[in-house]
Amino acid sequence: MTAPRTTPADQPAPGLRERKKIKTRRAIRAATYALIEEQGYDATTIEQIADHAEVSPSTVLRYFPAKEDIVVSDEWEPVITAELRARPVAESWADTVRHVMRTVLGLALAEEPAVTRLRTRLGVEVPAVRARMREDAAVTGRLLRDTLAERSGLDPDSLELRVLAMSVMGGLMETCHYWAETGHRDDIRDLVDRALDVLEHGLPAVKP
Repeated sequence: MTAPRTTPADQPAPGLRERKKIKTRRAIRAATYALIEEQGYDATTIEQIADHAEVSPSTVLRYFPAKEDIVVSDEWEPVITAELRARPVAESWADTVRHVMRTVLGLALAEEPAVTRLRTRLGVEVPAVRARMREDAAVTGRLLRDTLAERSGLDPDSLELRVLAMSVMGGLMETCHYWAETGHRDDIRDLVDRALDVLEHGLPAVKP
Protein backbone atom coordinates (compact mmCIF):
# COMPACT_ATOMS: atom_id res chain seq x y z
CA MET A 1 0.00 0.00 0.00
CA THR A 2 1.13 3.50 -0.59
CA ALA A 3 1.32 6.33 1.88
CA PRO A 4 -1.88 8.30 2.37
CA ARG A 5 -1.72 11.90 1.21
CA THR A 6 -3.60 13.24 4.20
CA THR A 7 -2.68 13.58 7.84
CA PRO A 8 -5.10 12.09 10.42
CA ALA A 9 -7.08 14.82 12.17
CA ASP A 10 -5.72 13.89 15.59
CA GLN A 11 -2.07 14.23 14.49
CA PRO A 12 -0.16 17.48 13.91
CA ALA A 13 0.99 18.31 10.39
CA PRO A 14 4.61 17.27 9.79
CA GLY A 15 7.36 19.91 9.92
CA LEU A 16 9.61 20.89 7.02
CA ARG A 17 12.26 18.26 7.79
CA GLU A 18 9.70 15.50 8.07
CA ARG A 19 8.01 16.62 4.84
CA LYS A 20 11.36 16.38 3.06
CA LYS A 21 11.82 12.85 4.38
CA ILE A 22 8.34 11.87 3.22
CA LYS A 23 9.04 13.39 -0.21
CA THR A 24 12.29 11.43 -0.50
CA ARG A 25 10.66 8.16 0.58
CA ARG A 26 7.90 8.63 -1.98
CA ALA A 27 10.39 9.45 -4.72
CA ILE A 28 12.33 6.27 -3.97
CA ARG A 29 9.16 4.20 -3.95
CA ALA A 30 7.92 5.72 -7.19
CA ALA A 31 11.26 5.10 -8.88
CA THR A 32 11.31 1.50 -7.69
CA TYR A 33 7.78 0.74 -8.87
CA ALA A 34 8.41 2.36 -12.27
CA LEU A 35 11.64 0.43 -12.84
CA ILE A 36 10.16 -2.89 -11.74
CA GLU A 37 7.19 -2.40 -14.07
CA GLU A 38 9.61 -1.65 -16.91
CA GLN A 39 12.31 -4.28 -16.43
CA GLY A 40 11.30 -6.63 -13.61
CA TYR A 41 12.27 -7.00 -9.97
CA ASP A 42 15.56 -8.87 -10.35
CA ALA A 43 16.92 -6.50 -13.01
CA THR A 44 16.24 -3.42 -10.88
CA THR A 45 19.23 -2.31 -8.81
CA ILE A 46 19.67 0.11 -5.93
CA GLU A 47 21.92 2.22 -8.16
CA GLN A 48 19.22 2.47 -10.81
CA ILE A 49 16.62 3.36 -8.20
CA ALA A 50 18.88 6.09 -6.81
CA ASP A 51 19.50 7.55 -10.25
CA HIS A 52 15.80 7.49 -11.12
CA ALA A 53 14.86 9.13 -7.79
CA GLU A 54 17.70 11.66 -8.08
CA VAL A 55 19.31 10.65 -4.78
CA SER A 56 22.47 8.75 -3.89
CA PRO A 57 22.53 4.96 -3.39
CA SER A 58 23.51 5.58 0.24
CA THR A 59 20.36 7.68 0.67
CA VAL A 60 18.22 4.85 -0.69
CA LEU A 61 19.83 2.41 1.75
CA ARG A 62 19.48 4.86 4.62
CA TYR A 63 15.71 4.93 4.10
CA PHE A 64 15.34 1.28 3.06
CA PRO A 65 17.86 -1.41 4.12
CA ALA A 66 17.01 -3.67 1.14
CA LYS A 67 15.11 -3.57 -2.13
CA GLU A 68 12.25 -5.64 -0.76
CA ASP A 69 11.79 -3.07 2.02
CA ILE A 70 11.02 -0.44 -0.62
CA VAL A 71 8.36 -2.64 -2.18
CA VAL A 72 6.72 -3.66 1.09
CA SER A 73 7.01 -0.51 3.21
CA ASP A 74 4.03 1.78 3.71
CA GLU A 75 2.77 4.36 6.15
CA TRP A 76 -0.65 2.92 6.87
CA GLU A 77 0.01 1.79 10.42
CA PRO A 78 -1.29 5.03 12.02
CA VAL A 79 -4.48 4.72 9.97
CA ILE A 80 -4.91 1.07 10.95
CA THR A 81 -4.30 1.89 14.61
CA ALA A 82 -6.78 4.76 14.60
CA GLU A 83 -9.44 2.72 12.81
CA LEU A 84 -9.03 -0.26 15.15
CA ARG A 85 -9.30 1.86 18.27
CA ALA A 86 -12.27 3.85 16.97
CA ARG A 87 -14.50 0.80 16.55
CA PRO A 88 -17.27 0.09 19.11
CA VAL A 89 -16.11 -2.01 22.05
CA ALA A 90 -19.02 -4.44 21.66
CA GLU A 91 -18.31 -5.07 17.98
CA SER A 92 -17.12 -8.54 17.03
CA TRP A 93 -13.47 -8.94 16.08
CA ALA A 94 -14.49 -10.00 12.56
CA ASP A 95 -16.62 -6.92 11.97
CA THR A 96 -13.83 -4.73 13.31
CA VAL A 97 -11.21 -6.25 11.02
CA ARG A 98 -13.63 -6.20 8.11
CA HIS A 99 -14.25 -2.47 8.57
CA VAL A 100 -10.57 -1.62 8.98
CA MET A 101 -9.48 -3.61 5.95
CA ARG A 102 -12.24 -2.20 3.75
CA THR A 103 -11.24 1.31 4.80
CA VAL A 104 -7.50 0.88 4.25
CA LEU A 105 -7.85 -1.09 1.02
CA GLY A 106 -10.33 1.45 -0.30
CA LEU A 107 -7.84 4.23 0.34
CA ALA A 108 -4.98 2.27 -1.21
CA LEU A 109 -6.96 1.44 -4.34
CA ALA A 110 -8.09 5.04 -4.67
CA GLU A 111 -4.57 6.41 -4.22
CA GLU A 112 -2.57 4.12 -6.52
CA PRO A 113 -4.39 1.02 -7.75
CA ALA A 114 -1.55 -0.05 -10.07
CA VAL A 115 1.00 0.00 -7.25
CA THR A 116 -1.31 -1.95 -4.95
CA ARG A 117 -1.67 -4.65 -7.59
CA LEU A 118 2.05 -4.69 -8.36
CA ARG A 119 2.97 -5.19 -4.70
CA THR A 120 0.63 -8.16 -4.31
CA ARG A 121 1.97 -9.70 -7.53
CA LEU A 122 5.55 -9.36 -6.30
CA GLY A 123 4.49 -10.99 -3.04
CA VAL A 124 3.61 -14.07 -5.07
CA GLU A 125 6.52 -14.01 -7.51
CA VAL A 126 9.50 -12.88 -5.40
CA PRO A 127 10.49 -14.95 -2.34
CA ALA A 128 12.34 -12.04 -0.67
CA VAL A 129 9.27 -9.81 -0.95
CA ARG A 130 7.02 -12.58 0.34
CA ALA A 131 9.30 -13.13 3.35
CA ARG A 132 9.37 -9.42 4.10
CA MET A 133 5.57 -9.31 3.90
CA ARG A 134 5.40 -12.06 6.51
CA GLU A 135 7.56 -9.96 8.84
CA ASP A 136 5.25 -6.99 8.33
CA ALA A 137 2.23 -9.21 8.97
CA ALA A 138 3.72 -10.23 12.33
CA VAL A 139 4.06 -6.56 13.31
CA THR A 140 0.48 -5.80 12.28
CA GLY A 141 -0.64 -8.96 14.09
CA ARG A 142 0.89 -7.60 17.30
CA LEU A 143 -1.01 -4.34 16.79
CA LEU A 144 -4.24 -6.32 16.35
CA ARG A 145 -3.49 -8.36 19.49
CA ASP A 146 -2.90 -5.23 21.56
CA THR A 147 -6.10 -3.61 20.34
CA LEU A 148 -8.22 -6.70 20.98
CA ALA A 149 -6.61 -7.07 24.40
CA GLU A 150 -7.64 -3.53 25.31
CA ARG A 151 -11.23 -4.30 24.34
CA SER A 152 -11.50 -7.78 25.83
CA GLY A 153 -9.36 -7.50 28.95
CA LEU A 154 -7.37 -10.56 27.86
CA ASP A 155 -3.59 -10.66 28.07
CA PRO A 156 -2.21 -9.67 24.63
CA ASP A 157 0.33 -12.48 24.98
CA SER A 158 -2.33 -15.08 25.73
CA LEU A 159 -2.44 -18.09 23.45
CA GLU A 160 -6.00 -17.26 22.37
CA LEU A 161 -5.19 -13.75 21.15
CA ARG A 162 -1.94 -14.85 19.54
CA VAL A 163 -3.71 -17.58 17.59
CA LEU A 164 -6.56 -15.30 16.56
CA ALA A 165 -4.37 -12.39 15.46
CA MET A 166 -1.95 -14.48 13.43
CA SER A 167 -4.77 -16.53 11.92
CA VAL A 168 -6.29 -13.26 10.71
CA MET A 169 -2.98 -12.02 9.32
CA GLY A 170 -2.26 -15.36 7.64
CA GLY A 171 -5.72 -15.33 6.10
CA LEU A 172 -5.26 -11.80 4.81
CA MET A 173 -1.89 -12.69 3.26
CA GLU A 174 -3.39 -15.70 1.50
CA THR A 175 -6.20 -13.47 0.28
CA CYS A 176 -3.67 -11.09 -1.28
CA HIS A 177 -1.85 -14.01 -2.89
CA TYR A 178 -5.12 -15.38 -4.28
CA TRP A 179 -6.04 -11.94 -5.63
CA ALA A 180 -2.72 -11.69 -7.48
CA GLU A 181 -2.74 -15.29 -8.71
CA THR A 182 -6.20 -14.80 -10.23
CA GLY A 183 -5.16 -11.68 -12.12
CA HIS A 184 -6.76 -9.21 -9.68
CA ARG A 185 -10.10 -9.92 -11.32
CA ASP A 186 -12.16 -9.66 -8.12
CA ASP A 187 -12.61 -6.80 -5.67
CA ILE A 188 -10.02 -7.45 -2.96
CA ARG A 189 -12.43 -6.10 -0.33
CA ASP A 190 -14.98 -8.77 -1.22
CA LEU A 191 -12.26 -11.43 -1.01
CA VAL A 192 -11.32 -10.17 2.45
CA ASP A 193 -14.95 -10.52 3.50
CA ARG A 194 -14.93 -14.13 2.31
CA ALA A 195 -11.69 -14.86 4.14
CA LEU A 196 -13.01 -13.41 7.39
CA ASP A 197 -16.22 -15.42 7.00
CA VAL A 198 -14.11 -18.60 6.92
CA LEU A 199 -12.15 -17.58 10.01
CA GLU A 200 -15.33 -16.61 11.85
CA HIS A 201 -17.68 -19.41 10.79
CA GLY A 202 -15.53 -22.16 9.28
CA LEU A 203 -15.70 -23.66 5.82
CA PRO A 204 -18.94 -23.31 3.87
CA ALA A 205 -21.10 -26.39 3.50
CA VAL A 206 -20.25 -28.48 0.45
CA LYS A 207 -23.24 -28.98 -1.83
CA PRO A 208 -23.98 -32.65 -2.56
